[in-house]
Amino acid sequence: MAKTPPAHVQVGEREVRISSPDRIIYEATDRTPEVTKLMVAEFFATVGDPLMRALRERPTALERWPDGWREGMKLATGPTDKEGEGFYQKRTPKGAPDYLEEVQVTFPSGRTAREICPTEAAIPVWCAQMGALTFHPWPVRRDTGSDVSSDHPDELRIDLDPQPGTDFSDVVRVAGVAKEALEDLGLRGFAKTSGNRGVHIYVRIRPEWTFEELRHAAIGFGRELERRDGGVTTAWWKEERGERIFVDFNQNNRDRTIASAYSLRPRPGAPVSTPLTWDELADLKDPREFNLFTVPDLLEDGDRWERIDDEAYDLTPLLDLWESLPGGELNFPPDYPKMPGEPPRVQPSKKVAAHWDDEGNRVEQ
Repeated sequence: MAKTPPAHVQVGEREVRISSPDRIIYEATDRTPEVTKLMVAEFFATVGDPLMRALRERPTALERWPDGWREGMKLATGPTDKEGEGFYQKRTPKGAPDYLEEVQVTFPSGRTAREICPTEAAIPVWCAQMGALTFHPWPVRRDTGSDVSSDHPDELRIDLDPQPGTDFSDVVRVAGVAKEALEDLGLRGFAKTSGNRGVHIYVRIRPEWTFEELRHAAIGFGRELERRDGGVTTAWWKEERGERIFVDFNQNNRDRTIASAYSLRPRPGAPVSTPLTWDELADLKDPREFNLFTVPDLLEDGDRWERIDDEAYDLTPLLDLWESLPGGELNFPPDYPKMPGEPPRVQPSKKVAAHWDDEGNRVEQ
């Protein structure tokens, strides 16, 4: 069989070459036809302007699935994991076009990398040529003409994560509670579907606080949601969460990222992480409604996040919640070093008073 010749996607003044354009990236489902590599590239071109609102001038890691995504495929857990079909690309891939810009970032380990820093809509389309489906931007922007000032984030990300025994309607309810709580604090949040079962709420903030303060603000806000709605939890350990919506505060740590607005997700039917108005979210029953085929039509009425950069807010009201609501420090992810004031990193069901001290160290009897 003859090899399909490359296709080309026009993005502004750029023409992006797409090899193997008929490669199947998503198989057909009962609600969507199959999706080819060329269709992914064309989708990113179509949503280019609103997608760039989420990515512009931000260090961005790529979630790549070079052979497409199928049920049962796994995302590699690290560079030594050879079994994952998908992987995170934190460094700029080889063969990047000369118009692609980079920025240096420093990870918690102290290592550095040159990451993609999208500045124009042709870049996500080229990333589709490299098998990228999902973009993971940092919550910081590059300083004009220099590397990123990666210690002062410019947005708070509230990740509402459903737990077993809950469903999307529970997430939507809690998102409504979050909207009201933010408004009571004088803040404006912008909501989007995660592309799976969750909801993400973004608040632009002035880049005047550290990631540690941002994380504390997320914990404080999560505790306020717990106070307002008994179906919310900030419990880090899964065995303590119950059938509640988890506010994943650790997504606000340095080097933690969330799928951007208008990213595709590796799920059946090519779902899209889709910005919505609060009324649209309140009426939504199934987030799968928003996918590669339907989101371009939604955008005919405009990007729901068009005003997200109009105002950057003061983080102080959320830090006041951190200071005033009880609970203290919570656990960091396991790949982080032990942090000051952090509770023991011991699963509660395994922490027996006679066997563990308050620092999480095993004590011989």
